[in-house]
Amino acid sequence: MTYCVAMNLADGLVFVSDSRTNAGVDHIATFRKLYRFGIPGERLIVLQTAGNLATSQAVVSLLRHRLAADGVNLNNVPSMFAAARLVGDTLREVVEHDASPSMNSGIDMSSSFLVGGQIKGDVPELYNLYPQGNFISATVDTPYFQIGESKYGKPILDRALKHATGLEQALRCALISFDSTIRSNLSVGMPLDVLVYRKDSLELPAGYRVAEGDAYYEGIREQWCSNLRRMLVELPSAPALYLE
Repeated sequence: MTYCVAMNLADGLVFVSDSRTNAGVDHIATFRKLYRFGIPGERLIVLQTAGNLATSQAVVSLLRHRLAADGVNLNNVPSMFAAARLVGDTLREVVEHDASPSMNSGIDMSSSFLVGGQIKGDVPELYNLYPQGNFISATVDTPYFQIGESKYGKPILDRALKHATGLEQALRCALISFDSTIRSNLSVGMPLDVLVYRKDSLELPAGYRVAEGDAYYEGIREQWCSNLRRMLVELPSAPALYLE
């Protein structure tokens, strides 16, 4: 399992992914699930993956390989919509290649993707690609997407995140969402990969890896926990009728 969050906000884009994969409690490994493509000054395209690791790695490898070949690739698609369609087509290609019984042996080969970024001349966009290769777009009303183990972190995003939320505050919101998920599900774990993109900069941010024991992450998660405990104490006492 995994957990990825991507946000398309008024000021830019925020991406956070965990890096844990597991095939049972005795086989846990770390693999990157956030990938960056682009050309400085022209485009940034970010992919996040969840689901079957072999499928998602094959999709990313094909997309990278085709950057140097003739034909449509992520460095020459005219729009983010076209980029999302290309990723969806590549996903279907990989799944169809591995669809024979001798290849999958009953294993779920499905994979999901988040695709976000900006191409010069257009606004930033964010898409959620389903395992079938079709997709939907983030909107002002729904400015974020999650894939993977989303249920534990979703309430925090629903309560605190708006399209107008600043990038730094949105990043804090995402990190707290991850803390809640990690606390409740062992299949999601550190380190976390973070990438923040400012609208119209057309830069390729290096991103940041939040490792176990990271001072900032540990500080905000502890403050979040202590404030929740304090607020619980400060809430009005339940009426006697509730306790009968």
